[in-house]
Amino acid sequence: MSEAARLPDPARAFRLDGRVAVVTGASSGIGAALAEGLAAAGARVALAARRKDRLEELAERLCAAGAEAHAFACDVARTADVERLASEVAERLGPADVLVNNAGVGTPTPAEQEPIERFVATLDVNLVGTFRCAQAFGRQMLEAGRGSIVNVASILGVVAVGQIPQGAYAASKGGVVNLTRELAAQWARRGVRVNALAPAWFPTEMTEEMFADERARKWIRNRTPMGRPGRLDELVGPLLFLASDASSYVTGQTLLVDAGWTIV
Repeated sequence: MSEAARLPDPARAFRLDGRVAVVTGASSGIGAALAEGLAAAGARVALAARRKDRLEELAERLCAAGAEAHAFACDVARTADVERLASEVAERLGPADVLVNNAGVGTPTPAEQEPIERFVATLDVNLVGTFRCAQAFGRQMLEAGRGSIVNVASILGVVAVGQIPQGAYAASKGGVVNLTRELAAQWARRGVRVNALAPAWFPTEMTEEMFADERARKWIRNRTPMGRPGRLDELVGPLLFLASDASSYVTGQTLLVDAGWTIV
């Protein structure tokens, strides 16, 4: 085939070569897997979380594989931490092109027993923390006239489960879903897209106890149309779609990565 007749490569739209991508909650689980996927797509990755020692281990591993990754200590429940993170990333790597808001907490507790203080603390990390980061890095993106924010929500932000009582977590993730819509509507004409990923059941530190219980694993298998929980690598493709130019005409959407959980 001649050069003139060669078809464009659609896979190129998923590449992030040279772009600065920030991932919060990157010290383990979903955050670490997403950071690795971004690095593999060519992004220069800023890893953020409270546990800097784990971030440094991940950064070392990614750099050994030929990627560029940097570790930054940050607690998204602290506004000063988030503002410092945005400033340090801009200084060291340049303004952010991609932000993945993944930091989150959750403790299953019956609603009638959940301490109000824990409910408030959960919202402060999962919802307010998402807004803190979106605001701090969104300012950089708005100034540049481009950027993609991907908020990590949950199926519990879209449907209720009940059998695993998580009122605070569900409320916070429902807030993330609608915050995603609102930020997308405000910033769409200014070049910044905002979308969300909503995973179902994946093995992480937060779900470790659940996955250690055979009854819980059976419950997931029986309730999930595809008959199994997810693998962390199965979140990477959806993330790259939302983070990259492959979704250049997509904003305000929540992409459910749930093996059909929410359709039945």
